[in-house]
Amino acid sequence: MGVQKQEKARFDTRMPLEQKQLFEKAAILGGYRNLTDFVIVTVQNKAKEIIEEREQIIASQKDKEIFFDSLINTPKPNSDLLSAKDEYNKLFPK
Repeated sequence: MGVQKQEKARFDTRMPLEQKQLFEKAAILGGYRNLTDFVIVTVQNKAKEIIEEREQIIASQKDKEIFFDSLINTPKPNSDLLSAKDEYNKLFPK
């Protein structure tokens, strides 16, 4: 059984020196090995948060569509439901 090699990609960016120093300070105070680890972990966590939030919104919108569709396009009651209604009316006449 071999160890699967993970493909690597490079990400370069330019930023003002002041901003880089701020990030480096946060990395040190946060206990990260270096600025790269800090950036990767922080950005990865934020990316997951954004994706999860967006997926919840999409799921919520889909749930609304299903709910309102079921209210607007209500199917006719089947025989079991009609039978249950008759039983209820016998037990609790109006």
